[in-house]
Amino acid sequence: MPKKKVEMVYVHFLIGLAIMFLIRWLPMDLPEITPVGKQILGIFIGTLYLWTTVDPVWSSLLCIFMVGASDYGAMGAVLNTTFGNPTVVQVFFLMIIMNSLQVNRLSAYIGRFFLTRKIIIGRPWAFTAVLFIGSVLIAAFVGCFAPIFLFWPILYDIFQDIGMKPKEAYPTIMVILIAVGAAIGFPVPPYMSNGLALISNYSTITQNILGTSVVINNAQWLMVALMYGFVAAAAIILFAKYVLRPDVSKLKNLTLEQLNKNPLPPLTMRQKMVAVVIVCFLLSMLLPSMLPTLPGMAWLSANSVGTAILFMVILSVLRADGKPVFSIKENMDSFAWGTYFLVTSAILLGGVLTNESTGVIAFLNTLLAPVFKNMTPFVFSVVVLIVGCVLTNICNSLVIGMILQPVIATYCLTAGVNSAPIAAIMSIFVLACAIATPAASPFAAMLFGNKEWLRAKDIYKYDVMFVLIELVLVLAVGLPLANLFIH
Repeated sequence: MPKKKVEMVYVHFLIGLAIMFLIRWLPMDLPEITPVGKQILGIFIGTLYLWTTVDPVWSSLLCIFMVGASDYGAMGAVLNTTFGNPTVVQVFFLMIIMNSLQVNRLSAYIGRFFLTRKIIIGRPWAFTAVLFIGSVLIAAFVGCFAPIFLFWPILYDIFQDIGMKPKEAYPTIMVILIAVGAAIGFPVPPYMSNGLALISNYSTITQNILGTSVVINNAQWLMVALMYGFVAAAAIILFAKYVLRPDVSKLKNLTLEQLNKNPLPPLTMRQKMVAVVIVCFLLSMLLPSMLPTLPGMAWLSANSVGTAILFMVILSVLRADGKPVFSIKENMDSFAWGTYFLVTSAILLGGVLTNESTGVIAFLNTLLAPVFKNMTPFVFSVVVLIVGCVLTNICNSLVIGMILQPVIATYCLTAGVNSAPIAAIMSIFVLACAIATPAASPFAAMLFGNKEWLRAKDIYKYDVMFVLIELVLVLAVGLPLANLFIH
């Protein structure tokens, strides 16, 4: 590791630690915030700084340690709350199971399916649309980074074959669109990582604020997120074709042989078994929300956390070619620890910040009541979505969702309106549009790290345009869809 990089890690660590310790001693009056609340605010802001600047694994572990070392609660109780949280347990096993798609290279077959459709031959914008929409769907149902790992290398080969060079207009736009599609697809599944974390967090904070949990329905979330995602994808493709208008003439000579020059072998029995089990698992997660009256659905809903464990056991018992279909070692070698610990510590912070002992909710009421008291629910929703759009592109999108959720719950309690639709669409949107700066999301960070094919100024230029399109669409389409379908 270069010396300069090591030194910056030390600097960021010391700054983050200083924020965590020193904010509690600042001579500022925050109405309703208790001494414990000041400690937690310092830990929260310091953690936010570290998440933005350094590795999410150790910064998240430091956050958990600092909460346990504060006056909020004993270390043992904090650790039990953190790692014993049902959502954290569910995320852990879900991530292992879904990682089986990558370990068994099933994601490559799904990507090749999109890439070899005859409709895209000689039709540059059909090619663009299939890969972009494919990125949304693969990110939603296979793995959030899978489209980038699948499509970027294939695109590089195609561009080189047809004579398109790095940093030309169309290659630049297409490489960026793959990451934008991944971001749009990322919040679609309500049973995975950040989507699950935000749904669970909202249930916790509404229990703290309203005295009763508001549980966002999984099937309704999935429907709204998918519909919004398809509308956003269509609008961005049309914008690229008719407004940006890059030269795509060389793509008209693209052949199916070029797209399929490295054909994949037939699926093995092991791959087929993994695919069938994962489809059954996904159905077990969604059917209780979609068809709650069917026999067995109540049991699946009540045992959703344990269902992931059951399917891991099924995969481990199954054999193909004399070997287990599922290997915990193979799956853990490529496990996304950064995502897991970030979600874990964010869920902890969400519950801690809204706990009555901190006074944060009372502080938000005091601070925001004069601002929002004369707003109609529609105007409030618009303001929240615009604020979320700006903030999520400055710092971590999951955290912004968790910051805005208590604001929504507090306003809706005062206004006497159902908070589920705005909480859901805000949570979906802040995850989907976090793409414009390196700190916004891992997808954005990967874009800015791709210096061979992309220039930073081009990423900023195109991503800001795409985010503005998403903002217009979430106000014009996403919000009405949420109000119509989420109850």
